[in-house]
Amino acid sequence: MKISKILFAVAIAGLVFVGCKKAEDKSLEVVNAEKSAPKEHKPIAAENLQTASFKIDGMTCAMGCAKTIEEELSNLDGVDKATVDFDKKTATVSFDKTIQNSESLTKVVQETGDGKTYKVSNFKS
Repeated sequence: MKISKILFAVAIAGLVFVGCKKAEDKSLEVVNAEKSAPKEHKPIAAENLQTASFKIDGMTCAMGCAKTIEEELSNLDGVDKATVDFDKKTATVSFDKTIQNSESLTKVVQETGDGKTYKVSNFKS
């Protein structure tokens, strides 16, 4: 009985450590610089503002996956606002269509993981 409890605890601990995939490591200087100085967004002309929504497959958790993707999209030039809903597996992005497009947004989401983890589909603008 004691061995089964130990095995169960090890299995749970293993799941916790591998449950969320993290984005590629960045140098501490870059991470600290981004945290200390939030990126300011330039105002987007109304005629250039476009909103897109799309499905993201491959997310395994709200804090590690969805939040990381949301931050990556929000930090792009020309992006006014980005939200990622882990439960619905969707993202909604308001952006300047003269700076960003569906291909660039898709590329950023897929590169947030290892290039294979996250898949974008159902892109609607």
